[in-house]
Amino acid sequence: MTNGEKIRVAVLGAGAVGCYFGGMLARAGNEVTLIGRPVHVDAFKAKGLRFEGLKFDEHVPVRASTDAGAVRGSRLTLFCVKSTDTEDAAAQMAPFLDAGALVVNLQNGVDNTERIQARVAQPVIPAVVYVATEMAGPGHLKHHGRGDLVIGDLGGRVPAGALALVKQWFEDAGVPVAVSDNVAGELWAKLVVNCAYNALSAITQLPYGRMIAGAGVRELMRDVVEETLAIAKASGVTMATDMLARTYKIADAMPTQFSSTAQDLARGKPTEIDHLNGYVVRRGEALGVPTPANRALYALVRLIEAK
Repeated sequence: MTNGEKIRVAVLGAGAVGCYFGGMLARAGNEVTLIGRPVHVDAFKAKGLRFEGLKFDEHVPVRASTDAGAVRGSRLTLFCVKSTDTEDAAAQMAPFLDAGALVVNLQNGVDNTERIQARVAQPVIPAVVYVATEMAGPGHLKHHGRGDLVIGDLGGRVPAGALALVKQWFEDAGVPVAVSDNVAGELWAKLVVNCAYNALSAITQLPYGRMIAGAGVRELMRDVVEETLAIAKASGVTMATDMLARTYKIADAMPTQFSSTAQDLARGKPTEIDHLNGYVVRRGEALGVPTPANRALYALVRLIEAK
């Protein structure tokens, strides 16, 4: 138990996900430093983080920096950069992490925790993130739904008690956290959802509720889910048996959400598609498992990216 203990927190990659969880920790009285791009950092320094939640809209006091070295002195670092920036960001922060710091990885994808761990000495805890958010302007976070985490130990590197401590820090800040003994399966479950939603929302520029109502969309999503589950099985990962139903329910929970891939395309930014449908395609090629639905979505997003 933390007995209300307040800690120093750094958020490396203060976009929509990082600002949500960092903002919740800051609202609970922890000292939070948001590390991100100048357009947001300037706004954070001027007015704090504007946190437009479902039940509140307020400016949350935070520290801010554009420098990865600002993780120094933090008990907890949330790693939230885009998957394409994983190695560079991990290498940049590594010299500045305190010996006893804990790193929680909030990225999409199933292999990023190992990629971070290869570059830092401190234990990296994978977190599966379920939250619908967007940056609605400089320093302005808008929350659309959910806001919970699943954490676990991947590879037996997390010290005893660390998962319980992280769970308590977040839950003291109003963030529900489940601790899983099959976090690899949970990461793949999130990958299944991302592969089913992200590219389709990006290609159509539609939110989940409208997207899933389209003719043939549920059937296409089913094909993507089945392919991704086949890759997980071939990779030795144990998955829940109700993944298709769980995937469809996301649209009910987050009907107004545009995928992060859709938001990236709309802003002319590089997407993480290589680490979502593209990852499934590459694993399928390596394992001899066909992935035609994932391949089509991956190819279409890459075409749009290149325009």
